[in-house]
Amino acid sequence: MPTDPTAVHSFVALPPVEATAATNRIEEEVGELFDRFRRPLLRYLLSFGLTVSDGEEVVQEVFLALFQHLSRGGSRSNLQGWLFRVAHNQALKHRSRSRLNSESFAEEKVAVDPAPNPEDRLAHNQTRSRIAAVVQALPEQDRRCLALRAEGLRYREIAGILNMSLGAVSISLARSLAKIARTAER
Repeated sequence: MPTDPTAVHSFVALPPVEATAATNRIEEEVGELFDRFRRPLLRYLLSFGLTVSDGEEVVQEVFLALFQHLSRGGSRSNLQGWLFRVAHNQALKHRSRSRLNSESFAEEKVAVDPAPNPEDRLAHNQTRSRIAAVVQALPEQDRRCLALRAEGLRYREIAGILNMSLGAVSISLARSLAKIARTAER
């Protein structure tokens, strides 16, 4: 597939059958790259001090990003380097999020009364209600994908359980999480 900017537009405009075939080819390519680079990426991520579980999560995020990159017609040159660069950046983000969480946890230990005040509880309950309404309004397949992901299943496992392509799982989860994030920000 060409990697020039006009190629992206032509890929998007493909008829449904050709688009599905293109998505399947990308999905197969990403699957082969996953099989080839999963362990080396995980070893690299563990060098950042991530746990195996967190490392696996980051590896999944890296390959989801790869699928999206290739689906948009992104460059295929030096995909190995691309994978390790994205893994590096994701590991740094994950590590700083973990550090922030542990620092906020330490601050919570010092607090005299860690219970939220009434205004915070009300805001939290309203946000939960809005999010629950958004989740209930999602199509059934999106709700199922989201529920399985919440249970800790990997994208490939969700795809197998729901008889969907890996790309369809990725798109479903991205769409659902974006809706939930927009709702939570309000």
